[in-house]
Amino acid sequence: MHGAGNDFVVLDLRDGASPPAPHLCRALADRHTGVGCDQILTIEPAAGAGSLASYRIWNADGSASAQCGNGARCVAAWLVRAGATREPRFHLDSPAGTHVVDVLGGGRYRVAMGVPRFDPAQVPMLGVAQPQALYETALDEGEHVRFGAVSMGNPHAVIEVDDVDAAPVRTLGPALQVSPLFPQSANIGFAQVVDRGRIRLRVFERGVGETLACGSGACAAVAVLARRGRVDREVVVALAGGELHIAWPDDAAQVAMTGPTAFVFEGEWTA
Repeated sequence: MHGAGNDFVVLDLRDGASPPAPHLCRALADRHTGVGCDQILTIEPAAGAGSLASYRIWNADGSASAQCGNGARCVAAWLVRAGATREPRFHLDSPAGTHVVDVLGGGRYRVAMGVPRFDPAQVPMLGVAQPQALYETALDEGEHVRFGAVSMGNPHAVIEVDDVDAAPVRTLGPALQVSPLFPQSANIGFAQVVDRGRIRLRVFERGVGETLACGSGACAAVAVLARRGRVDREVVVALAGGELHIAWPDDAAQVAMTGPTAFVFEGEWTA
């Protein structure tokens, strides 16, 4: 499946089967000798009463992730297609919490992604006592970079750039990921403000690399930029694989992410 180009192998483990080991995740995700994907999603029994199911996320390198916005929509679409529910609204559990999902039709879903957390200890970041609109750090190459930071259930750094097409995503992204500031690494977003209601975004994801879309990264970019007054509270985020609509009514509200889902193919792993 994919959501705006962010692609997944989806495994139904609601029967209690064990999740894939890291070496199997790497094999599945390999685009030359495996299926090929950014992440593996496992659909599992609900963790809490009132939820339809739970899901977990495994990066292409086999590491676990706490959140994936595009993946949440794909899990929701998979469950609807499987007949698990006919309700227009239901709840899904993730490692980051419980999410309200709205079925909008035409393969589109809206997911409540949680309240952004700007406290450095919650991102998490080391050596920073108080939240700041912008942080600055020096990389090993001597380059100084300024960025905003937020947790959407997983850590994000957001760098505003003049032109995402010219942004050094594949060099600056991994360089900032290994900064001592981020003990758990981070997803590094490069955001270009087109106007107050639209941004362009590229994201270098931890454990994966650059992806065609990043749902939690879109939420993070809007949250960071809205806090700085750079964009409004409802923003269209244009990524290489498609567009996501992000709404954050106020600082205490959850971020709502709306976007597409697509089924690509089904198969059986025989290796």
